[in-house]
Amino acid sequence: MSSGPLAGVRVVELAGIGPGPFAVMLLADMGATVVRVDRTGGPNPDYTPNPVIERGRRSIAVDLKTDAGLAVLLDLVAAADVLVESYRPGVAERLGFGPDVCHARNPALVYGRLSAWGQSGPLAHVAGHDINYIAMSGALHSIGRAGEPPVPPLNLIGDFGGGAASLAFGIVCALWEARGSGRGQVVDANVLESTAGLMGLVHGLRAQGRWSVERASNLLDGGCPYYDVYTCADGRWIAFGAIEERFFRNALAVLGGADEELADAHKDRDRWPALRAFLTDAFRSRTRDEWARAFDGVDACVTPVLDLDEARLHPQSAARMSYVPIPDSEYHQPSVAPRFSRSSTPVPPRGSGPGADTRTVLTGLGYPPSKIDRLLADGAVAGR
Repeated sequence: MSSGPLAGVRVVELAGIGPGPFAVMLLADMGATVVRVDRTGGPNPDYTPNPVIERGRRSIAVDLKTDAGLAVLLDLVAAADVLVESYRPGVAERLGFGPDVCHARNPALVYGRLSAWGQSGPLAHVAGHDINYIAMSGALHSIGRAGEPPVPPLNLIGDFGGGAASLAFGIVCALWEARGSGRGQVVDANVLESTAGLMGLVHGLRAQGRWSVERASNLLDGGCPYYDVYTCADGRWIAFGAIEERFFRNALAVLGGADEELADAHKDRDRWPALRAFLTDAFRSRTRDEWARAFDGVDACVTPVLDLDEARLHPQSAARMSYVPIPDSEYHQPSVAPRFSRSSTPVPPRGSGPGADTRTVLTGLGYPPSKIDRLLADGAVAGR
């Protein structure tokens, strides 16, 4: 039985890829009960099973292009609190389960939809991926070294930090509002605008004349020598983030450059090239792990750059059990975050494969065995 803060919230997810499933993972992590609606003819060719972002779901396979299959989906909607779809604008309406149809069956439904560019506008129906959305938001332009092309930051900014997080937050907001109004509504999240929102700090600094559009010339984009990554003697790296002067002075004490003239270079842009040269040479004198030990316990905002496996094994992660095994796997996955003082948030179980729970889900809706058998025989639904 789910015990997180969203325990009792029932979510129907139309199977998708990327940010949609990640948004639903966030809901499942918080205790929501999720049923994913997959295709009867097998998954989309672009679909790649993922045991982490698909955790905490049951699956029913439905042919939404049949009247009987659509009726099954609408029965799921009638019993749900939330529907999540990440189709291109207009697809859900053409298939017969747009917001108007779903709200006719369930007026309190929160209809969450995640699109690339938004439900309207000249790009609404144009295909894209994270790199395209962050390119159009100005975020990608801001990431990378001076004189070099921008560097794609995985798909963390647009898909996950932007669109998925915005959708999950919007759904929870709409659920809260529905507690008082008794009415559902559409949550219109898109990756482009959500990414623009993540750039709020940068836009605020630019409005104050404190941020240049020239890449790697600002405080947080690698232009500043005390907010950058440095190569060590073994070819691995140290992250140096001593923005505040007190942390910078603490770092210099460890690095062996505590003279006042060097310390005064912290806020003097004209002296940044000399400061960068000092830091580059200093970090090259020892290995990454030697520097990590030297800075252990020092308030200097200096840390080793860890790979995925090292991050899981770090004492901080081990102390908080930040990673736990994936069921039936030797690999580990991130634990649920955030944590709560009262609500328990155990890692949800591994999600089901497409159609694995078709009969169970239909039984839970009150379908008699004879009707389930008929739906399976007619191909309106499918199961293992």
